[in-house]
Amino acid sequence: MQTISFVESSRIKVKGLLSLNSQMFHIVINRCRDVKMYDIRIVADGKSPNTDGIHVQLSTDVEIRNASIKTGDDCISIGPGTKNLWVERVTCGPGHGISIGSLGKDREEEGVQNVTVKKTVFVGTDNGLRIKSWANPSSGFVQRVRFLESLMFNVKFPLIIDQHYCPHNINCPSQESGVRINDVIYQGIRGTSATKIAVKLDCSAKAPCTRIRKHDISLRYANEAAQSSCVNVLGDALGMVKPPTCF
Repeated sequence: MQTISFVESSRIKVKGLLSLNSQMFHIVINRCRDVKMYDIRIVADGKSPNTDGIHVQLSTDVEIRNASIKTGDDCISIGPGTKNLWVERVTCGPGHGISIGSLGKDREEEGVQNVTVKKTVFVGTDNGLRIKSWANPSSGFVQRVRFLESLMFNVKFPLIIDQHYCPHNINCPSQESGVRINDVIYQGIRGTSATKIAVKLDCSAKAPCTRIRKHDISLRYANEAAQSSCVNVLGDALGMVKPPTCF
């Protein structure tokens, strides 16, 4: 059960909310327009499954500002049909990070577009900034995403695109994802990775990721040089990019 769900609503404003130990998702925004959420605090045990902090889908013009989210799943999950989402000053951890997806579970699916995630902090999370899709044929897409000015502290995968998403590796699809990922910018990302592969971009052979741009990135691993892993990615880098880009 979700703690709070907003469905087919508009002109919503939520401020100063505390959600504690939800059974499943804490806050769901579904088929809504013009949503503003400020000064939100969400708390759940780091091992509690499916306790996403804020889930957004099929919604337009959503703002999430000034939030502290501690959970056992995604701090913020961004589902199909999300358009014009602004996320700023969110602290995440524990949790699975801020995720676009999972996408591509259905063959016919609306895309995600115009997403900005800015001035976020990740502490001890499994992922930082993530895009994930199942390896299925799909009409879905991700485009015009901006990941800006994030701090990572001991994050397993600070920057990750996973187009072969399959949690627990059970009954995994054996095809390639049809979700098209285009025009994603990572800029001003700093901090530490808990694994040597700080940047993991695993894109689809059927629909390679395009226009992936990195600018001003500095991620370290245990005071050593971190590494990047890239598959089926087309993009470019500007300024300092550490670990060095691999496309």
